Amino acid sequence: MKGFMIQGTGSDVGKSLIVTAFCRMLVNEGIKVAPYKSQNMSNNSYVTADGSEIGRAQGIQAEAAKTEASVWMNPILLKPQSDRNSEVVLLGKALKTLSGKGYRETFYEKGIEVIHQSIKELSKQYEFLVMEGAGSPVEMNLKDRELVNMKVAEIADVPVFLTADIDRGGVFASIIGTLELFSNEERNRVKGIFINKFRGDFNLFKDGVTFLEERTGIPVLGVLPFISNHMIDREDSLSINEFRSLKKSGELEIAVIQLPYASNISDIEPFLHEEDVALRFVRDASEFGRPDAVIIPGTKSTIRDLQHLRHSGIADKIISFAQNGGFVTGICGGYQMLGKTLIDVEGTDTGEAGFEEGGLGLIDAVTHFQKEKKTIRVEGTCHPQTGIGMEPIEGYEIHLGDTAIPDLVKSPLFLFDSKWEEGYYGNDGRIIGTYLHHLFHNDGWRTIWLNRIRDSIDIPRKPKVDVGSLKEERYERLAEEMGKYIDYNRVKKIILDWEREHENH
Repeated sequence: MKGFMIQGTGSDVGKSLIVTAFCRMLVNEGIKVAPYKSQNMSNNSYVTADGSEIGRAQGIQAEAAKTEASVWMNPILLKPQSDRNSEVVLLGKALKTLSGKGYRETFYEKGIEVIHQSIKELSKQYEFLVMEGAGSPVEMNLKDRELVNMKVAEIADVPVFLTADIDRGGVFASIIGTLELFSNEERNRVKGIFINKFRGDFNLFKDGVTFLEERTGIPVLGVLPFISNHMIDREDSLSINEFRSLKKSGELEIAVIQLPYASNISDIEPFLHEEDVALRFVRDASEFGRPDAVIIPGTKSTIRDLQHLRHSGIADKIISFAQNGGFVTGICGGYQMLGKTLIDVEGTDTGEAGFEEGGLGLIDAVTHFQKEKKTIRVEGTCHPQTGIGMEPIEGYEIHLGDTAIPDLVKSPLFLFDSKWEEGYYGNDGRIIGTYLHHLFHNDGWRTIWLNRIRDSIDIPRKPKVDVGSLKEERYERLAEEMGKYIDYNRVKKIILDWEREHENH
């Protein structure tokens, strides 16, 4: 099968964004292309049309490729629950929770099997694969049983392009050091180098390109610019630091609680398009300040993150803010935290069956964590009881817990499929809880919520910003911008030459 793999000299060097750009560039040429990452470690996930869970980056890349995302594009997803343990999601369904050691010792053979299966399935549907590695491909203590870098390139028999991040410094050492640690066979698979996140005058790096090509014998296929505020959903929490540097000015300030195990942080990205909104991440009580609204995002470890809020002093700040009329929205795990009690019935959240933790007490609700995870796409409207009107809503749910609210205080936020009530809308919309991810990607709902806050702080209302309609434009702009700096014809020649040389293998 035609294709190539983007590997990196480390984490967060921009592999996912480059793959996204290539997916759009190739599909624009009429090529039926799919993204592929065998194993993803991220708490940012994406729900496919059939209710399966994959890494968010592969869902976004599928959108860029103008195709429907499937579990074959990311057959293994690891969702960290603590510093030691991760939930293993296999072909879209939660399998078990394993320690790093347990995963390495017990899952390797199964992983190899499913990688072969997924590449075979994709080859039936697509002409071309744009594959993505993870982290560094030369972690020598893990390399003999890795499931995402050179072993996968070998299985698919594709060339590799190595990507390095010049913005963080040490680009020459990271590239040459990575190549030195490859075996001869692995090094021979590397057919090109990308320098990513370059700032400034490209002419000043010509000598650097010459040095790398002469030193390694491998062509530099592109020196790619640092693209700020590209608005393509991020893959993982490493990019929260990128968020923290964006959207600092605005009359309306939203404090986003930065949870240690935050998931689907892309839920807040639409606010970057609202010109009067400033986003601020809060890690401890000293950073809470005086926001106009607070958002508690999703988490892969609700009770541990709730305990963190208490220990850091943030919990008391949120409670006081809400009691004084502040706007607080909790999404998924954040919704669970707003309740009175959380009970880990099966031990799926903490590892201790029957463990109980008191919530923030802003909603009269009890959450029970069960064994079976719910993953589903949903569509509906705002609930008639909210008084908002039949504003359309869509998104997806990914959660283990079920949250119960007594009938006497029940105040649903949404109505799905004309009969299923979901979420909580209290204090005239000042306290909101929902399991719906992508809540704020609904342009109408986001505008209604923001205008309520604008009214409360006496600043002008704003019209709806059609963030949803900008998605296709973002993919096109990314492909166009990256395309200016990639030696695209040379990339295609390398792929064709590789295919010709390996056609009998």
